[in-house]
Amino acid sequence: MSMAQTTHASELPEFLAREDGERIAFRRRPGRAPGVVFLGGFMSDMTGTKAQALDRFCAERGQAFLRFDYFGHGASSGDFKDGTVGRWKADALATLDALTEGPQVLVGSSLGGWIMLLAALARPERVKSLVGIAAAPDATEDLMWAELSEEARATILREGYVRLPSQYSPEGYIFTRALIEEGRNHLVMHSPIAITCPVRLLQGMADPDVPWRTSLALAERLAGADVEVTLVKDGDHRLSRDQDLALLVRTIEALL
Repeated sequence: MSMAQTTHASELPEFLAREDGERIAFRRRPGRAPGVVFLGGFMSDMTGTKAQALDRFCAERGQAFLRFDYFGHGASSGDFKDGTVGRWKADALATLDALTEGPQVLVGSSLGGWIMLLAALARPERVKSLVGIAAAPDATEDLMWAELSEEARATILREGYVRLPSQYSPEGYIFTRALIEEGRNHLVMHSPIAITCPVRLLQGMADPDVPWRTSLALAERLAGADVEVTLVKDGDHRLSRDQDLALLVRTIEALL
């Protein structure tokens, strides 16, 4: 759902140790509050175009900025096949708790938009506002399992996973039975979502992966009144063109 990126050797990450011996790779820029935290997408990492653009933006403003790789992603430890939404939510909360201070603006891309919502529900006092980029709440159920062929579903149930071609990764994407089944513990779109902070949702209408109506449905379910959806008619899933990045920066700047 989000393009996988390669790590730049010149940017060596730091690591946050977890209780189970795994390590979360992160890059942190000190600065003023409120800080900005970027949550990447499925099989993506913290060296992507949007994360780099936000790093430059925060550097210019002197704003604190944190980006990290979930378990099994990028420079973090762990096998991607063992990853679940609950694990990645726990990674987000661990980094938020250990590596940031005060209120934060969470910026979630694709599946990261779902993790962003889960983090805000778990730490409402730490979240100043949310920015979703093609946010994909309930993605494992509505955008993965629901869209898989009967053959792919049978393979997952029989083998425990299936690897399918993806335009974002030459290796294809892996969908595991654990990912799908554990994801059902974190679904948010079937009832009101108790988030009252300001929320901005940026969504391309030419997105082949996340229907643009998902953002409208999410806006409806959020409890707060300060919710705005921006539709980019020719925007794709990544929203990484220069004009898309400029929109993202303007959106965050207004919230800061």
